Amino acid sequence: MQPSREISRLIEIMAALRNPDGGCPWDLEQDFASIRHYTIEEAYEVADAIERNDMGDLREELGDLLLQPIYHAQMASEAGHFDIGDVIFGITQKLIRRHPHVFGEDAAQNAEMAKGRWEAIKVEERAAKAARKGDTTPSLLDDVPQVLPALARAEKLTKRAAKVGFDWPDLASVAAKVEEELAEVAEAHASGDKAAVHEEIGDLLFAVANLARKAGVDAEGALRDANLKFTRRFHHVEARCREDGIAAAEAGLDRLDGYWNEIRAADKA
Repeated sequence: MQPSREISRLIEIMAALRNPDGGCPWDLEQDFASIRHYTIEEAYEVADAIERNDMGDLREELGDLLLQPIYHAQMASEAGHFDIGDVIFGITQKLIRRHPHVFGEDAAQNAEMAKGRWEAIKVEERAAKAARKGDTTPSLLDDVPQVLPALARAEKLTKRAAKVGFDWPDLASVAAKVEEELAEVAEAHASGDKAAVHEEIGDLLFAVANLARKAGVDAEGALRDANLKFTRRFHHVEARCREDGIAAAEAGLDRLDGYWNEIRAADKA
């Protein structure tokens, strides 16, 4: 077995790994549930490589991600459900159907018009999918994946609801809702009711996700960037502690805050 640029070789390798006669014992033990988290992790690693603009890592991580649908399709084929050909047929069929302005006679004059047609076709597809499953009362929210990160899912839920007009009129209105939820967190904390604090912080985070959507900001991406910024600044704090010959745990909040303000000021310069 030799490497190849053809996807057919990847399919052959996966089939060999899953072959009960001479395959890999670990791969043979896996099922859809056991490798599910790898699929999610690989998608995040692709996103990380993109954010770092590391093309070498991106090439490698895309390969790792590509393995996941091949793996799932191989297991599905073994069980008689579908194979990778069915997966590829399904996505090509969907792309052709959702782009009548490219593959049909329905011209689109700009990106906004193309997006509108895409969304209209998706609504029709959701209704058809619900009908196949016997669901006579489909919801706009039905196919928002439960496994999405909570912040990203909150943003997607509010985006879906906004399609039927269930939305705040402007950014200021959502900002006021965030302030209201923050006040309710403080009220719940003052009451000593931990369950209420849990609920109100959830409402606050949901409102912040909605604020991000209204502002045209990817909430998940914004929080990732904030995490990176915090990490970089805290590294500066730790470095300054080492320079001054003091352990971070013994420096005290005032000194730590001073170091933090140094890097914060440098960022704004």
